[in-house]
Amino acid sequence: MIEIKESVNVLNNEIEPFQHEKETLHRHGNGRSYIFGFGIDRLNLDQVVSCIDEAILAKKPLHIVLVNAGKIVLARKDHELAHIIRTAELVGADGVPIMWASWLLSRPLPGRVNGTDLMNRLIEMAAAKGYRIYFLGARQPVIERAVRSLKQRHPSLQIAGFRNGYYDSPESEREVINDIARSQADILLIGMSSPKKEKWVRRHFHDLNVTVVHGVGGSFDILGGLTKRAPAWMQKTGLEWLYRLIQEPRRLWRRYLIGNAAYTFLVMKALVRRMIK
Repeated sequence: MIEIKESVNVLNNEIEPFQHEKETLHRHGNGRSYIFGFGIDRLNLDQVVSCIDEAILAKKPLHIVLVNAGKIVLARKDHELAHIIRTAELVGADGVPIMWASWLLSRPLPGRVNGTDLMNRLIEMAAAKGYRIYFLGARQPVIERAVRSLKQRHPSLQIAGFRNGYYDSPESEREVINDIARSQADILLIGMSSPKKEKWVRRHFHDLNVTVVHGVGGSFDILGGLTKRAPAWMQKTGLEWLYRLIQEPRRLWRRYLIGNAAYTFLVMKALVRRMIK
């Protein structure tokens, strides 16, 4: 019952909380769509990859935050996460429900920027252009399998380093940060859950000595063969969450069932408000 009450509290929030926050000045030419007060760059996957390439060449720090329905709901009651989304250098739409909301409530977004798709594109780009990638996250056997698979698929890929995403003390956490900083990586892919990964990156970004950071969630599990990606038709129709829920029901049921219901309520509430104005 506690979980349901928490969701009700989220639903009762105003549509655009945290208005005292100031957004980072974004210079992406297509502008932004605003979903429940959170700005999302109007860029498709190809354009995001081009922005990342330009950032690496210019050595311009770039923290990429991708938002889905669950993250929007969570950010409405987590001020720290909301601030991170509002001030990230690049924010993309990771989820078909975000696309739907942009069509109904804001300026339509040009395309979905899925986290796993972006990860794969960055790996391909790095292999082609000689960029160095550091992989942080998942359990050690999983990340080792993922790296072995990548070496077979992309022999030219420069792997700056890799390790699991677990540490048990401030000292061991500092060792992780120092290892990344010494690796001379251009890109850090971080496989942790939200909002842990966003908060960890924000706390340590300036100590990491990397240009681009992209949080990939559970995508290392896919690279390592632990889980499978949803069929293309489920990805396109917004049902990828259901495929993941079937694979990991105990871990994901709350995130998807309660979070998606809360997000749907927010969209319907916003539409009703529009209709009666």
